[in-house]
Amino acid sequence: MSQEIQKKEFDLNISLYSLLKEEPFFAALSRHIDKRESEACPTAGVRVTEDGRYEMVYSRKFFNELTDAQRLGVLKHEFYHLILEHVTTRKPEDKELFRRWNIAADLAINSHIPRNELPESCCLPGEGPFKDYDTKQVAEYYFAKLNQDENDEGGEGMDDHSGWDENGVIDPAAKEIAKQRLKEMMKDAAQEATKRSNSWGTVSEEMRKEIMNRIQGKVDWRSVLRYFVKTSRRADKSSTVKRLNKRYPMVHPGKKVRRHANIAIAIDQSGSVDDGLLEKFFAELNNLADIATFTIVPFDTEVDEKKVYVWKKGQHRKTERVLCGGTNFDAPTKYVNGKKFDGLVVMTDMEAPRPVNCTVQRIWFTDQRGFDNPYFKTSERMICVD
Repeated sequence: MSQEIQKKEFDLNISLYSLLKEEPFFAALSRHIDKRESEACPTAGVRVTEDGRYEMVYSRKFFNELTDAQRLGVLKHEFYHLILEHVTTRKPEDKELFRRWNIAADLAINSHIPRNELPESCCLPGEGPFKDYDTKQVAEYYFAKLNQDENDEGGEGMDDHSGWDENGVIDPAAKEIAKQRLKEMMKDAAQEATKRSNSWGTVSEEMRKEIMNRIQGKVDWRSVLRYFVKTSRRADKSSTVKRLNKRYPMVHPGKKVRRHANIAIAIDQSGSVDDGLLEKFFAELNNLADIATFTIVPFDTEVDEKKVYVWKKGQHRKTERVLCGGTNFDAPTKYVNGKKFDGLVVMTDMEAPRPVNCTVQRIWFTDQRGFDNPYFKTSERMICVD
């Protein structure tokens, strides 16, 4: 059957259903990635958003020109860019070489995708201008070889990399959150893929090892904590005669904007949290106090409001344990829900049942044991401290 006969109107849901049937690992990964159709995108591409999430943007016109097999291949190609961290950290500092990096990243990925799933215009080791390039190498290998050969042939690759933040506009801490989120996504997908025999689909043995190695990787939890505080800031506006109103000068007072974050940091002081972990929490809070003021909410099975205090910017405090009972995450959550906070950070060993919903964004910081074996699963961010 010719490729022309196989082509039909593209439906993203149908292609994702094919992933579910044929590629359980990619299907599980796909559920965590936002998708957005845009004709401003010539083909397809993935990117990190400003809040540290992943998004795939695609052109329906581009997908309409592909066979069903190629559509599946392009989806896997985009997800491989995330798996191999091409979108977050592994990019050249010299922006003039960014185009070659794009080609190198495509060459590294396309070695792992069946040929019938790749568009004819793709960059593939062993073919065309890349006939002397070894297969199944990392992007850095292809990048070095492209620079050595001064090879810019092969077009722009099979997808759009314009969202890869080559201009450095995404906050580095947002990338740290994205890396942690990706680690969790891959961990869930790998667990789902191993539930049944032979359910990794076309993921090669080499790539499986690479994925499992990346699941074990660390992220900079300190940057994530700072980013959480930064993105929880709100703006308070008040009138001031010292600032002119740009629209009605000398008629109405201007507006003065003060940006701050009212963050509650709930510290689990139950008996299961050892002194070493508590010291790690307080050490980083001392660093955080260099840039922000926040409210400390010590808790075990309850919150004693007499022990709640404001940690002011610039202050340095010693590690202190003021409680030593059991653990109940409802206690700090309900306390925060009843106050005017912008965000809740919970520092804990994760040894308690799932709490009630929080009315503001909530993030969890825990140790390796708590991260690997939490008492409950959550879609909220969970960060492993060093």
